[in-house]
Amino acid sequence: MKVGLYFGSFNPIHIGHLVIANHLAEYSDLDQIWFVVTPHNPFKKKSSLLDNYQRLEMVYLATKNYTKLKPSDIEFNLPQPNYTVNTLAYLQEKHPDKEFALIMGEDNLKSFHKWKNYEVILENHHIYTYPRISEGKVETQFDGHKNIHLVNAPIMQLSSTFIRKAIKDGKNIQPMLPKHVWEYLDEMNFYK
Repeated sequence: MKVGLYFGSFNPIHIGHLVIANHLAEYSDLDQIWFVVTPHNPFKKKSSLLDNYQRLEMVYLATKNYTKLKPSDIEFNLPQPNYTVNTLAYLQEKHPDKEFALIMGEDNLKSFHKWKNYEVILENHHIYTYPRISEGKVETQFDGHKNIHLVNAPIMQLSSTFIRKAIKDGKNIQPMLPKHVWEYLDEMNFYK
């Protein structure tokens, strides 16, 4: 089984995340997509993050009606700050029957050469890259690489940052969130 790992803080998960993940589940050779909820990204400030389990709950609520999309808390018990290369090694050891691939936006591919042990990741795992509108160029070393697959997924110009700010400003952003996620956020008064 081939599993695509979609890492993120999912703070909150929104329809853009679901559109990308579902597109990959339906139009690539990936059998499942795991939403890996990251406890702490070394490149992000921790202060605006909801609790790990609240974000995992939102991912569960968002994916429960999709058979190929799964929430994952795999990084919750790994040493922090965590790096993708360590998570991949841990998963491969824990699930030797599965082949793990990475899913990332084109914006992340542009800075991929700065990731810890990126060469090891690239050598041992496929990377599925979806289009994003962003500044800068992808490093030429990644052009046409046998393990990098550019996916013709819809371009989603929606961000969790935008959603958090909109909620704080009292805007109705209901259409941008899966129904159950919106209900949970509203009930818990998150981001207000």
